[in-house]
Parts: sequence; C-alpha cells; structure tokens
Amino acid sequence: MNIKKWMISSMATVLLTMLGNFTFAQSTIKGNIKSGSEALSGATINLKGTSITTFTDAKGNFTLFTTAKPPYIIEVVSSGFETQTITINDAAEMVNASMKAGIGNDIVVSATRTPTRLLESPVSIERLSAAAIRNAPASSYYDAIGALKGVDITTSSLTFKTPSTRGFNGSGNARFNQIVDGMDNQAPGLNFSAGAIIGLSELDVDNVELLPGASSALYGPGGMNGTLLINSKSPFKQQGLSFQVKQGIMNTDRRYRNTSPFVNWDFRYAKKVSEKFAFKFTGEFIHAKDWVGSDTLNYRGTGALGSPTSGTRASDPNYNGVNTYGDETTADIRAVFAGIGNSLPFLQPFLATLSTQPVNVSRTGYKEVDLVNPNTVNFKVGGSLNYKITPGVEAILQGYFGTGNTVYTGSDRYSLKELKVAQYKLEFKAKDWYVRAYTTQENSGESFNTTITTRLTNEALRPSSVWYPTYGQTFVNQKLNGATDAAAHAFARTTADAGMPGVKTAAFKAAFDRVRSTPIGPKNGGLFLDKTDLYNIEGQYNLSSLVADKAEIVVGGNYKIYNLNSQGTLFADTAGPIKITEAGAYAQIAKKFLDDKLKISVSGRFDKNNNFAGKFTPRATAVYKIASNNNVRVSYQQAYRFPTTQQQFINLVVGGATLVGGVPSFRTFYNFDTKPVFQLSAAGVPSATAATFGEFKPESLSSIEAGYKGLHANKKLLIDVYGYYGQYKDFLVRNNYRQPATGTIFSVPTNNSTKVTTYGWGLSLDYRLPNNFSIGGNVSSDKIENAPINSGFNTPPIRTNITFANSGFGMEKRYGFNVVYKFQDKFYYESDFMSGGINAIHTLDAQVSYKLLKEKSIIKIGATNLLNQYYVNAMGNPSVGGLYYVSFGFNVF
Repeated sequence: MNIKKWMISSMATVLLTMLGNFTFAQSTIKGNIKSGSEALSGATINLKGTSITTFTDAKGNFTLFTTAKPPYIIEVVSSGFETQTITINDAAEMVNASMKAGIGNDIVVSATRTPTRLLESPVSIERLSAAAIRNAPASSYYDAIGALKGVDITTSSLTFKTPSTRGFNGSGNARFNQIVDGMDNQAPGLNFSAGAIIGLSELDVDNVELLPGASSALYGPGGMNGTLLINSKSPFKQQGLSFQVKQGIMNTDRRYRNTSPFVNWDFRYAKKVSEKFAFKFTGEFIHAKDWVGSDTLNYRGTGALGSPTSGTRASDPNYNGVNTYGDETTADIRAVFAGIGNSLPFLQPFLATLSTQPVNVSRTGYKEVDLVNPNTVNFKVGGSLNYKITPGVEAILQGYFGTGNTVYTGSDRYSLKELKVAQYKLEFKAKDWYVRAYTTQENSGESFNTTITTRLTNEALRPSSVWYPTYGQTFVNQKLNGATDAAAHAFARTTADAGMPGVKTAAFKAAFDRVRSTPIGPKNGGLFLDKTDLYNIEGQYNLSSLVADKAEIVVGGNYKIYNLNSQGTLFADTAGPIKITEAGAYAQIAKKFLDDKLKISVSGRFDKNNNFAGKFTPRATAVYKIASNNNVRVSYQQAYRFPTTQQQFINLVVGGATLVGGVPSFRTFYNFDTKPVFQLSAAGVPSATAATFGEFKPESLSSIEAGYKGLHANKKLLIDVYGYYGQYKDFLVRNNYRQPATGTIFSVPTNNSTKVTTYGWGLSLDYRLPNNFSIGGNVSSDKIENAPINSGFNTPPIRTNITFANSGFGMEKRYGFNVVYKFQDKFYYESDFMSGGINAIHTLDAQVSYKLLKEKSIIKIGATNLLNQYYVNAMGNPSVGGLYYVSFGFNVF
C-alpha cells in the first residue's frame, strides 16, 4: 500500500463527506475587550452551547456570527485573566468588557484531552502562555521551559536543548514526548526531539503545556516521564505582521573562543481573508558561534563503563580527553616490544623489565574547537492554510521545515551539518472531534560522527600499523639511553607524530573532509545517510454531548509507520529500508459526583508494534474540590514505551564499542551462539559465564501521584504541590558485552529484571503583588533506587527557580522586568558516550523591557547566565556561558 496516497485519499473522503452549503439567517454580535485602558488582542470569545468561536483583533474588537436566537451567553477567555461570562439580550447591543487579571484560570487541554481549568486538572501540569514567553529572560522559549517546576534541560549546543521531567534526562530522551501542533516531534531515525530545530518560531507559540510524569494512557508510546505540547497561534486568532530582531554577543571573556555575535530574526504574518479562510507564514533565522565542548578531563573506560580519572596528555600516554577526539584509539605497545625481542633476542631481558604491566598508548587527539564548524545556523519556515468548512468545522493544511548546523551529544559527539527535518499535516477539527494525518521527513544531510571521523583521519594521515611501531621502537631506544618513562613516552609521541599535518593545515582539513563525507561503516567514513520517514494518521471523538447523564466520554486511535532508511550507516538496513508499524486506541470516561465536588476519570489505551506484543495502559484520576479554587488530586497511571527505532535496529561502531539493536536477529548475525559474549561489570571486568538473552520487551511504568492546587490571599497566591512514586518493569538499558573470539565489545539493549523505583516531589508558589509585581519560586526533587548500570537517570537531587518580575510599571505601564535565579545540585551523569560527575549550577537570567504602545512593540535588553558562570549539564556537552542581547519586537502583544 502506498501510505501517502492512502492518507490523501482518506482525508479527501472526510472532506467531501463534510462539505455542504449552509444558508441560514445570521445575527451579528460585536464588541470590544480591554485590559484596563489597553486593547486585549487574541482573547477567545465562545458562544455557550455552540461550537462557535471568534477572537479579538489587535484593537480588541470582535465580531461573532450566529443563527441562534437571543438571549446569548458568551465567555471571554484570555490567558492571565479571569474568565468573564456575559449575557446579551439583543444582538444589536455593543459588548464592552474589561478583563481582570487572574492567576490559575487558564484552560488546558493536555491533562484530559478536553478543555479543563488549570486549577481542576487531575494530574500535575505546567503551562506557559505567549505572554509569559515574551516576558521571560530567555534567548529562546526552550530556556523559558527550563524554569518550570521539575524540568531539567540538557544543552548539547545553542540550538539543541532537550527538556525532561522526573529523571532520565539526556540529549535524546525516549521517555519524554514532545508534540508540536499534534505532531510527534521526534526525529524518527535519529531518535531526538527536533523542536528547537524545526517546528514553531517563538512568535508563533501560543502556549506550552507540560505534563510531568506518566502520560501514555492518552498519548501513546513514550511519555513515561512527561509530555510537552507546544501549540501555535491560529491565523484566525492572531493576525497581522509581527517580527522580532534579537542581536547579542557570546563568548565575551574569550575563554574558549573569540567574542562573537548572536543573531536571531523571527517573523510571522497571518491574515484572516474572510470568516472562512485564513493563512499564516512564519520564519526564523539563528546564527552564532556556538558554545564548545571543552572538558579536558582524562576518561578511562568505554561509554558508561568508565569515569574521569587523573592525568593529562603530558603525564598519561593513554590519555583520552572528554572533548578531544582521535585519542580513543589505543593499543598495548608490548606487542612492539615482542617484535623487537624476536629480532634482537639479547634485548629480551631488558624488554621484560618494561612490560610487567600493560603499556597502553593512545593516538594523539584534537580538541573539539579545532574540528567542529563553530557556525551554528538554524533556518526554519512554517505556515498553514485554515478553512472553516462550517462555522464549527475547520480544515488545516500545515507544514514546518528546518535546516542548519548544530552539535548533538549521543553515543558520541555528532556534528549535525545541513540537517533537514520537515513535518506536514492535514487536519480536520471541530469542537468534539478531529482527524489528522501527518508525516515527518528526515534527512541527515552532511551530518557526521566527530569521534569516528577524527580517528579515521588519523589513520588516513598515518595508519596505526605505522604509528605504533614507530612509537614503540622510539620508546625502547629512549629507555636504552637512560630516559625516564615520562621523557621516553614524550619523545616517542613526538617522533610518531612527526611529519603529520597540523590540525589547522589544509592537508589535515582535506583528509578530515574526505572522511566526514564518506559514509560510515565498511567504507571507513563518518557520514550518516539517514533519510528515515514517519507517517501517522489519528483521530479523536468527544461523545460527551451524546450522553444524557453528563459523563465525559472520549475515544481515539492512531496508526503509525516508520520507514528506516540509512543505507547501512545507522541501521542494519543495507538490504533496503526497514518498516515498523504501530497501532493504538484509547478511551476515557469522566463523571462528577457529590454535587460536582468530585470528578473521577478512568482511561485506557492499547497499542501494538509489529515487533512486540500488544500493551495495555490504564489511568484513573480523582479531583476533589475542598473549597472554591482549591482542589486535591490523586492519580494512578501506567506508561510504557516500545524500544526506539535505534534500540531495535541500530548497527553502529562508536568510540569503543559496536552498538547493535535488541531484536534477536542481531544475536544470530554476530554469532552470539557460537562465539559467546560475556557481560562487563561497571569496572569493565567480564563475567565468568556466557551471557544469555531473554525476550526483548517494551518497558513499563506504574506510577501513583497526589497533589494540591489552590488560590489563596484573595486569589493572588497560587500554591501547587505534588508527590509521586513510580516503579519500572522490564527496564530498558544498554549493557556492554565482550566477545573474546573477536575482541569486540558490543553494546546491546536488554530488559533489566530488577524493578527500578523512582520517587519525588515538587512545590511552587506564585504571588501577584500590587502594581503588576509578582514573585514566584519552585523547588523539586527526583530520586531513583535499584538503578542498573547505565540507567541514565541524570537528574540532580534538588533544583529550584526563583522569579521576581513586573509586567508593567511607570508611565502608562510601559516598563517591565524579569529576573530568574536557577540552581541545580550536583549529580552523577551516565550515557553511552561518557559518565561522570556534574557540578552544581547557579545561574541568573534577567531582562528589562519598554513598550511602545501605539506601535504594539517592545524593546528588551536581557541576558541568560548574566554573571557568565560557565556550566556543563551533561558529560561531553559544551561549556555554556553568558549570552547578552537586545531585541525589538513589533506587533508582539
């Protein structure tokens, strides 16, 4: 079946079924909405009892058409304000309303897949509005997400930031979903979420909703630790031309590279052509000299089975710097001693004194700053065509495309050069249902593995078969002349490297470019050729309006196809693309009891992957209103994930091991039955007995959570607190195995038999002071027990954010500011790349702003990491310093 043609045909059938002419007499309701003396744009106007909705324009005006008869009841909803309900007896009346600022009144959808008041959410949820993003002291909205309660951010580079909650943070966290306008944002082959590379530009973000914790019952595979939903602005709601120019500087102290400019240009144009048709077009361009990986610690071991140790290149002949590459190649030069002894037997007694222990020597490596293109570039465009087939049914054709250069930390450091990712969607939606189909198209461009590329460049310039004998013979000669070990090693390295082109020479660059542009694998290159695609169709129907007893019933499902296509450079797909299919369905029912004080919901989802048995995940929640605007909640949820595409079918040689998939065919291909493998301990010691492998299964989580959210102090203080406990079954983890017959180390994903436990808590306080001042803070903690080797929990035991801000003071409330202090405790980081301790982090972000009210514009001066206190939040990641900027935004509020 041609999935593209089938998706188009299905959508066309739905469209033709719904098309029709509607020629009813209409009434027109007009009005104006303000906040104080300022027009309130983008406010939502709902006609109660119908699916009819409109929005206020830049002047706060709205027009609403209806065929219903008066009286009319409308709801006015806007983030950061209390919802107003207005009764209109005559359509000719001009509606004028002034909104009152409020807290905790936002409407969220992600918690139940139906509109729910934030205060009444049955599970923990965090929300960022467009206004909150605009006022945040952040260089991007991903930085603003990092200030939410319980959130960790892993920074692989300036434009590659990965948020996560409740542990297991990393550059490619498969236990955390990112969904942009209903589309799963994970790159289907490279297995990282690409939201900061493609997707929404900052000006097009309407809101961000974050569900910490288990969410598979409604959102499917993944979402074990959280789901992040990023929603764009509707061209019907937010119109006109907007642009934002953000200019700044980085690397101000020249510690790792020269001071350099930061450029971020962002624009959005949206137009409502008529009450039926609207469109938008967005674009963003980012350019900077990126942060650089600069850790010079000496690393001993392979991947997670290792740790930093003492020594430098000058003091340790087997030095392997965290952010130096090429020095992963190592050998025991006693083999050279043996060759010399065979040729010159009289030297054997002397040589024996040199080789009582292994004499391991690594090749000379090169710093990241000299290898990776410093120019981070990100260019992305997006847009949509929106057509209202009826007043309550909207068709949306939408797409996002992004390309550029950045750096990613996975099992190695990867230079993502000319990476291209695109997502396209066709959706039909109404108040009670939606049907959408989308595809993700991935093209790795000229992306390459920095570690492998540098090692192979060394081999191209001087093969190890030449380099090590030269080194060993020189070392022996120096020892014969009475040199110390340190002096002999230093002279041997200088001799072995003599005549090799320097890292900044044209000869080295030419060799490096040849290797990085040669496909990885048998052709001895570092280039990926990944063009993996994803196709998904899904739908949902809210049956609540059909149920007489006021229960809420929601049903939905999806069908997904992965086409893995790396031409053997990433996956075991040399014979052709690998196809993976997934299908799932879910249902949820909710009902209120005890005079509507208690709301109970029960949901469940079943999913099937063609390589694994089906999986059912239930969820049960209860919310009890103990007083007005005060609710307690409790929930039980299960979550799960099928092994990722890489965990199933990867076949890739990295720094010190061969990464393979967990499907049984790999064990046959690498002859694990006739050439057994032995699991390595944390110290790298093989077990005494050969490894056996059980069934490769999905991972699951059972989690309970309790929380409270309420308003106090005359609705000025919002308190939110939660605690949770979770237990993992069939925990997926990579283990290292040595195959003595070949000397190869294999990294194989398996299910851990021990039940892994996580638990934690969080607390936030947000207080609205007089005159638009506000103060807030949050603190959270996540911990793990019974963790296996390389669990990758990667979470500080405690973190906190403290905010002090004002959204408008002074003359006409034109001035504003926001200051955020962030702290996270030290912790131990594990990954397939490297493991080691991460120091505690203290940062201060700040911005001051000035509004040009008539022009609806804002000037902002700000900084992230204002005090320029460099930090690293994952092993091998760059040292992040201060970024200082000035921005001008037109038509942004």
